[in-house]
Amino acid sequence: MCEYSFTMAESCGKEAGSSKPKMAADSTQKLTYNIHKWSSYSSNYVPENILVDAPGDQASRWSSDSNCPPQFLILKLEKCSLVKSISFGKYEKTHVCNLRKFKILGGMTEEHMVELLTSGLENDSNQETFPVKHMVNGSQVPCRYIKIVPMLSCGPSFNFSIWYVAINGIDDTDTVQPCLIKYNEYREREAIRLCLKHLRQHNYGEAFETLQKKTKISLEHPTISELHDKLVIQGDFTCCERIIERASEEGHFEHYISMRDYQPKWTLLCPFGSVEDDTKPGKRGGHQMCIDIETETVYLFGGWDGEQDLADFWAYSAATGEWTCLFKNTADEGGPSARSCHKMCLDPQRRQIFTLGRYLDSSVRNVYPLKSDFYVYDIDTNKWMLIFEDTGTEGGPKLIYDHQMCLDSQTSTIFVFGGRILTSTLLSEERPSEGSFSGLYSYHIPTNTWKILRRDCASTLGGKDIKSRIGHSMLLHPMARKLYIIAGQRGKDYLSDFFTYNIDTDEIEIISDGNKKDSAIPAAGFTQRATINPELNEIHVLSGLSKDKDKKDDSVKNSFWVFYINQNRWSCVYKNENGDQQYWSNRQSLEPCPRFAHQLAYDHVHKRHYLFGGNPGRSGAQRSRLDDFWALELVRPVIGQIVRRCKHLIRKNRFQEIATTNPVQALTYLQTELAETVNHKDKKETKEFQLLSLSLFRSSLEVPDHLLTVHTEQSHPHYTTRTQLFDTLVNFFPDDMSQPKGNLVDLIL
Repeated sequence: MCEYSFTMAESCGKEAGSSKPKMAADSTQKLTYNIHKWSSYSSNYVPENILVDAPGDQASRWSSDSNCPPQFLILKLEKCSLVKSISFGKYEKTHVCNLRKFKILGGMTEEHMVELLTSGLENDSNQETFPVKHMVNGSQVPCRYIKIVPMLSCGPSFNFSIWYVAINGIDDTDTVQPCLIKYNEYREREAIRLCLKHLRQHNYGEAFETLQKKTKISLEHPTISELHDKLVIQGDFTCCERIIERASEEGHFEHYISMRDYQPKWTLLCPFGSVEDDTKPGKRGGHQMCIDIETETVYLFGGWDGEQDLADFWAYSAATGEWTCLFKNTADEGGPSARSCHKMCLDPQRRQIFTLGRYLDSSVRNVYPLKSDFYVYDIDTNKWMLIFEDTGTEGGPKLIYDHQMCLDSQTSTIFVFGGRILTSTLLSEERPSEGSFSGLYSYHIPTNTWKILRRDCASTLGGKDIKSRIGHSMLLHPMARKLYIIAGQRGKDYLSDFFTYNIDTDEIEIISDGNKKDSAIPAAGFTQRATINPELNEIHVLSGLSKDKDKKDDSVKNSFWVFYINQNRWSCVYKNENGDQQYWSNRQSLEPCPRFAHQLAYDHVHKRHYLFGGNPGRSGAQRSRLDDFWALELVRPVIGQIVRRCKHLIRKNRFQEIATTNPVQALTYLQTELAETVNHKDKKETKEFQLLSLSLFRSSLEVPDHLLTVHTEQSHPHYTTRTQLFDTLVNFFPDDMSQPKGNLVDLIL
């Protein structure tokens, strides 16, 4: 049984106390500390019962002096360890002093720490555990100190309180020591690389070569070293452009492009309010779409046109750009009846489309029992078939609407989650005020069997149950073997939680609990539409109805988000919150107006979204529906644009050097070679180009700014500006090829 001690300190640096918490017998350490009747006024108090979590004792906590940062706690581990997670206990009731937002940092010294986590606690009594780790050079960073920095309390203007802390990790020497050695080697190497960068930036060539030869440590990739030599030392701008072209051919700019935010490119395939005929689907919302990626065919079925449910079935061919009506009324062809708020999914291997669920108005629910029919459409034979008359009697969900369906081709299994359960108006028993919600089910196609995986739970996620909802999004990542479930609505609550369900291990992982107000994530809402690109590990979300807590009414605003799964971060591709009807009337051919109850299908092979219809959500337009059809492509800069940009920067610097000695030659260069690299569609770049001519008309007595720079006797007049250009060009290369991002002088306090 191992023992550890640690200290807790405030921002003033006073030691708050120490303890020796119990350690697990295996290699996993668990440091626990209960701050018992200790505050910032009693920094030397050594608490009793320090290993006890006392949620019923309101005095058993650490409280800060005020709610003004910086205030923090530092936990000192007796041994260097790999910290895996940190847990926070709470008071038995909600409390205004709970940490709504905090940061966790870790490192080998108190002065040098890296950020491990930024998160917050739910204002409840449940203990919460957060994974914390930071990877450097493929290895986890060992920690001797853990720093907890409160940032925001649950109650405005209240101080911070921490009731109980437990740290979990590995202290086994055989496991930690290799990571520590690797980390120290990394730090030593990076320190030398920073020195090399500093020496070269200041043109201490002899010292640079000596240090590099002595340590045998390379500052960067040979291509970048060649670029520095040709640009900064020799001033061979033409050769620099050839190096840039070669780097693009070798794929060195791919990483830079992958890190750029997408830009939306909308294309109107069929305008709103066009002549209604048999050549395209009419206005509707609550319809369903799915896509056959192999044939690039979008299928659309049903919906509500503002007056009645629809039963028409359409196919759109991306190759021809035309709609085809497969059935005007699927019920006449042995298929499902008219419906809305149902769901569809396509099996690419069997070339079949499955549909389940529908909404029924209370006026037509006067039968018992209500049946949940389940149909399949065979694409090759163009025929419908009834699989089950009532899935509720076959172990599947009862009649539901606004649920979600996903299909796993690998196991030929359909997953159905959420949705509200419809009940017959003939039943007299009392019903829950928020209605009944369906759980998570699976349907195995080869054996034609249903199975319930998780039942609905009205509380937060936990145990074997999950909180069901309507109007959410659910996506299957076939390689990760996970369902991604996003947002939705339950009763009067708009949800913004985000979690995964592992279809192989039956495990739930919470990505975001939805309780932290954050403008960097999609707003709480429902009927948002989400798609997934499993090859790129990206999730795309198009907004629908969202809830503004400061207003009574729901809002419909345009926004498009991308969640990068590997980086665990959201990025807002675009946001347009304009609600003026005249504004959107003028943009009918440029961008779809805000809406809900629309549908979005995604071809992840050709990277194209298809959007059709919906409800514009305008006040007094209850029966208004849309029939516009759009394609959306998310675009990033292409290689040619990066090469052009680099050449423009190189030629701009070359022009400025020529201008200092030969204005006439510089003017000719400006009008020819430099003009060729300007993006004249970019107003900012065009204006900068036009202003360059002003430098040619400076007084001969005016000395250019870069000549005013203090140089060493080894420098030449253009060394500084060329170095600045070089540093800019290096940003287009991957970090593992480039010099360190930091600067040596920045480490000097």
